Amino acid sequence: MCSQPSGGLALISGHSINAKTVIRKIVLFVPFQAFVLALLLMPFEYPIWLDELLKRLGATLVPIALVSVGYQLQLSHVRGKAYALTVGLVFKLAVAPALILLLFAGVLGAEGPVLSVTVFEAAMGPMIGASIVAIDHELDPPLLTLMVGVGIPLSFLTLPVWWHLLSFL
Repeated sequence: MCSQPSGGLALISGHSINAKTVIRKIVLFVPFQAFVLALLLMPFEYPIWLDELLKRLGATLVPIALVSVGYQLQLSHVRGKAYALTVGLVFKLAVAPALILLLFAGVLGAEGPVLSVTVFEAAMGPMIGASIVAIDHELDPPLLTLMVGVGIPLSFLTLPVWWHLLSFL
C-alpha cells in the first residue's frame, strides 16, 4: 500500500523515498558523473595521442562488459528461472518491439528510417548497463545475468526477423 509520508514521495514496503535521496543517488552515480564530465569537456580539443588512447580504451568496454556478464552466467540457474526468463525475453525481443511498431506506425503514423530504427533498437538484446544497475540493487542477479547472457545471443536470431519485417514497411 502506498501512502504519502511527510517529506517523502511515497511509502513502499516501509521505505520512504524523498527527492533529496534520489537526487543524491543520481549525482553520486559514477556513469552520471562521467556524462556530466563529457559534456563539460566537449568544447575542448584533445591532443591526438590522448584521443587515440581514449578510443582504444573505449573499444575495450563492450568486450569487458560481455565477459563480466558471461563470467557470472550460470546456465544451471535456468531450471528455477525458466518461466521468468522466457517471459522476459519474449517481451524484450518480440512483444515490446511489436508494441513500438504498433504505436509508431499505427497510432503516430511514422514511417521510413525513423520507424525502422526505433523498432529495431527496441528489438535489440537486453542492455548490459541496465542489468548492472539492477544487479547493484539486488534485483535477482541470477535472472538478470541469464537475461543478458541468453538474450544477446538470442537477439542474433530475432533481429534478422525484425529487419526482414521492417523491410516491407
